[in-house]
Formats: sequence, C-alpha cells, structure tokens
Amino acid sequence: MSDVLLETRGLHVRFAARHGEIARAVDGVDLEVRHGEVLALVGESGCGKTTLARTIMGLERPAEGEIVFEGEPVRYEGRFLRGYRGKVQMVFQDPMGSLNPRRTIYEAVAEGLRIQKLPGDEAARVAEALARAGLRPPERFLQLYPYELSGGQRQRVVIAGAMVLNPSLLVADEPVSSLDASVRGEILKLMLELVREAGVTILVVTHDLGLAWNIADRIAVMYLGRIVEEGPAEELLSNPRHPYTRALLSVVPEAEEMEQQILQGEAPDPTRIPPGCRFHPRCPLVASGEAARLGIEERCRTDDLALHEIVADHQAACHAL
Repeated sequence: MSDVLLETRGLHVRFAARHGEIARAVDGVDLEVRHGEVLALVGESGCGKTTLARTIMGLERPAEGEIVFEGEPVRYEGRFLRGYRGKVQMVFQDPMGSLNPRRTIYEAVAEGLRIQKLPGDEAARVAEALARAGLRPPERFLQLYPYELSGGQRQRVVIAGAMVLNPSLLVADEPVSSLDASVRGEILKLMLELVREAGVTILVVTHDLGLAWNIADRIAVMYLGRIVEEGPAEELLSNPRHPYTRALLSVVPEAEEMEQQILQGEAPDPTRIPPGCRFHPRCPLVASGEAARLGIEERCRTDDLALHEIVADHQAACHAL
C-alpha cells in the first residue's frame, strides 16, 4: 500500500476579483500528505494555505488539477463528497464560531454521526469522543452550551466532533491561534496523541513556524499560491534553503542563532503575481545585491521555476540553489 494518504496534483483555485480580474489563490500545487504524519502547511496570511485546505475538504472546487484520496480522485458530487467528508474532517480556527451557540455539546458532537447516518450507540460514541479529546468525565459536558466552556474546552469539543467519525485525515486550520498561550500546548499535545493513539493523519495550516517546530514531521512552506520549500521538519528547520523560509524562521524564538530578517512590504496581490520567481520583489538576496553577484538576478526576475530536490526528500524553488 502506498504511504501517501492524500495528494494534490497541479491544483489551481481561482476567484473572480474586482474589475474582472482573477485571483490565483492556489496556483499549481503538488503536495503529498502521508499516512500517520503531521504535515504543517506554513505561510503568511494571504498566501493561499486556507484556500488549499478548504479545497482539500471539498469546500472549494479547483479550476485545474485534482485531489487524490486513498488512490481515488475526489469527485464533486453529493454522494461521493458525503462519504469523503466522513473520512476527512476539519478543525477551524475559531471554536466559538464553529459551534452553534444554541446547541448543547452533545448535539454538536453527535451532528457528524447523524449526517453520515452511522449505525451504533450514538451516546456511547459521543462520550468516547469527548473523553478522547480530554473532556473527562464526558457526562459533565454533555448538556452544557459552548458559552459555558473555556476557549480550550471549546476547541476540544470541535476536535471531538471531528474525531467521533474516526477520520483518516484531520485538517486543522490555525487550531491554536485564538487560544491563550497557557492552553496552546495542551491542544498541540492532544493532536499528537491522536496521531499516536488513533492513527489519524493531520494537516496543520499555520502562519507560525514555531508551532510547526513543535508538532510537525514534515513542513511545506507556501508563498503566493505555490509551495516554495518542502521537507522533513528537522532538516528544513535546521537548514532552510529558500530565502522566504529563512525569513519566516528568523523570527521564531527557537531559532536563536539565526539573524533576524524583516521582509519588506506585504505579499503581492494574487491578481498580479510577478513574473519570474514570485518572491523576487521581497527577496533579501535580490535587495542586497547578492543575486546580482551570483549572476542570477535576471533569472530571478524573469524565469519561473518549480521545486527541485536539494537533498533527499527536501525540495525548494530558488535560483540560488
């Protein structure tokens, strides 16, 4: 059996923007999510990572390319998507926003079971999911409402609602960004326990390389709709190859020895993706003159390039490599 659980192949997602322009939110992404791993998808706000996650969930339809899950292409039809979403569940950034304030915790967790029309003892499954998510004893929480819980407890309810279906893949979009620092570690620990004990695979979407540092087996760095570096977490974090990755990593407290790099400006508008390397307008190598010294500046400005392998299982897209 292949070790690849889910794969995106040449994935493009586009949206209509102002004045008839087209925003290329996801612009040719090839990505593998492997069985039993935590893969962190990292990048600044607006880089396309949440759109990619929503497309993987079947909430957005690609303009080009395909998603392959367990060896079968994802089809955008009702019956297929219902079964697919039973195996691929999402944990959203804001637990209060993803829970219906008028429904009890029991109803929130049981909702997926009812949508999927799964047989068996519903009450037992709900209680087991809550306990697995660290809400013990589960009986204490069943008849409470979301406003009666803390932020960390609400996120545990969201995770329980996803895990009650025993999914193969959990897509977690900024799962701890709205939580107090004191409970972030607990939620990350819970997610790692789910990988170890329940065998679930996790795709974590985050802007925070520090979070990836603590939880990920592999990391994919996304910039302006495309993956620009990908590799094993330890290798990528100890030896980042792309200038964008180095800039993101330089502000992570764990990277004490790395000189801090402040990126100039915001990520470009996805309706106006620059020619050549899409990072070149903000690249420190270009701004400092290093690219010119290396004789690659013209290529940086004009030649688009794909990921290529640097060392085993570590890829990057940079003319300087």
